Amino acid sequence: MFKKIFYSQKVAPYVFVSPFIIVFIIFWFYPLSNSVIMSFQERMLGQAPKWVGFANFKKLLTDKVFMQAVLNSVKYMLGTLILLIPFPMLFAVLINSKIMIGREFFKSAFFLPALTSVAVAGTIFRLIFGEMEGSLLNSVFSIFGMGPYKYLKDATWSYIALLALACWRWTGVNMLYFLSGLKSIDNEYYEAASIDGASPFQQFITITMPLLKPTTIYVLTISIYAGLAMFTESLMMFNGNNSPKNIGLTIVGYLYRQGIEKNKLGYAAAVGIVLLGVAMIINLVQLTFTGMFKKEED
Repeated sequence: MFKKIFYSQKVAPYVFVSPFIIVFIIFWFYPLSNSVIMSFQERMLGQAPKWVGFANFKKLLTDKVFMQAVLNSVKYMLGTLILLIPFPMLFAVLINSKIMIGREFFKSAFFLPALTSVAVAGTIFRLIFGEMEGSLLNSVFSIFGMGPYKYLKDATWSYIALLALACWRWTGVNMLYFLSGLKSIDNEYYEAASIDGASPFQQFITITMPLLKPTTIYVLTISIYAGLAMFTESLMMFNGNNSPKNIGLTIVGYLYRQGIEKNKLGYAAAVGIVLLGVAMIINLVQLTFTGMFKKEED
């Protein structure tokens, strides 16, 4: 009987799909639905939940610390988009060019930082931007008779430090995405363009960039999410979740502060739902703007 069921053409597809469905329900749908319920509750560990309706969301609208966390996350996201899309694309084009020497070495060198633990990378950059005279940046500035500076107590320098860490870790990953996209472009397009007298720059603008659009949109989408969800980098950079005047506080950091440090699970769930909503809205807008939802004409 069981053999007939599993070998049935009608049942077999559901058997193969079932592992994904089970994982989806356990690790995505259930946590998300539970978070939505919690966001309408006043909930703390060891206490019975209390329904408060939209009180948590109303409180968020007047929470200045939360607004600062949102602003910090959006600024960080925009900075990563400006730096981690065009430059990895250019590096990929250079490495993919025929005149490039040591192609495999540069691929490995760019990708290696991504294998480094965030905790280790954050600690290293905290030492680089440290306020001690012996820190790397202060040592460099001391050559010119400048400093020492307290970089991680200044909002601008802290922003630069976080972007530097992001670029160091993720440039190689995004570059590999663009390299894979370049491999799918037929070389005949470039040969035809060369015959017509197009310069390398013109080929990049008229051939490479348009045909890399799907890869670019994918990198843009994951970069938006990664920028808004950044937390561990800031935690390690400031050696905790309490940066001076909250200059390094992110949305996820604020969620952690409310849910784990202050045991306000309901309020933290509301923060998480807002983060999910903001990320979805931004990505839906950019996907619509880039034409990903348009049907291709035959």
